[in-house]
Amino acid sequence: MATATAPSRVAAVTEPQTKGKLNLGRVAAWAAMIILILITLFPFYWMLRTAFSTTKSLFTDPASLLPVDFTTGAFQRVLGLATPAEAQAEGGSGAAVNFWLYLRNSVVFATLATAGQVFFCALAAYAFARLRWPGRDIVFFLFLTALMVPPIFTMLPNFILIKNLGLINTFPGLILPYFFMTPFAIFFLRQFFLGISREIEEAAKLDGAGHWRIFFRIVLPMSTAPMVTLFILTFINMWNEYFWPLLVGGGENVRVLTLAIGIFRSQTPQGSPDWAGLMAAVLIAALPILILFFAFARKVVNSIGFSGLK
Repeated sequence: MATATAPSRVAAVTEPQTKGKLNLGRVAAWAAMIILILITLFPFYWMLRTAFSTTKSLFTDPASLLPVDFTTGAFQRVLGLATPAEAQAEGGSGAAVNFWLYLRNSVVFATLATAGQVFFCALAAYAFARLRWPGRDIVFFLFLTALMVPPIFTMLPNFILIKNLGLINTFPGLILPYFFMTPFAIFFLRQFFLGISREIEEAAKLDGAGHWRIFFRIVLPMSTAPMVTLFILTFINMWNEYFWPLLVGGGENVRVLTLAIGIFRSQTPQGSPDWAGLMAAVLIAALPILILFFAFARKVVNSIGFSGLK
């Protein structure tokens, strides 16, 4: 009887100690995670603090954690709601900023480029994953090797092609290099398509369905999650694109927000940039992306993990 109760007594003695150690480790882990989150979010807070300050007052108290001379004038300047005199009084340049035109251009560029890229990459990924044709693996390997080519190497050939086609300062010139497909998007969707059961595809073929019908009626509806994820990731990349619009889209009618912010920064009143206005412009430009990402953050993470990407 004594031998039977001895282990339980030992477990009863050691259990509180184990729980104490686990709780201490959990507290330390949570503390470290909170510190890392605060460090990560601090630049965004500093942008907010700067955006709600006046440019002239920033230099009087640069170490202040709160907005210096709190005002919303920077946002009014960016949105074109302030008069030139009001903008100059708060340290702005007073130049007109056609924010809504640049916002429209960014939406058109990012949406069309993303929609075309996702659709054509889905077609290519289906061909690589579900169809059998000579040289399929070799062609796919060549597509993967394109991931190792720096994008800067293709900028000049693409620019010469767009220039020869007469598409400088046009939306087709901005969109075409991104419209059809990218190696990463093809690889991303191919990994998901490979996991779809072939029994479903074979059953559809027995019912007389061809490859096009299988793709549009079976594969695409089953691939909603990775398609949405790819759309979001591609849209974010297109929204943040700067160098290519700088090369071919410098005209007022096609100028995107990223390029407009760079021009806004170059307007240096009184020998220094309008830091408050610049931070306000960056925050407003990033707001659609932040809303989109946080709305679908869980879907993005789950789809990336399911498709086998680490």
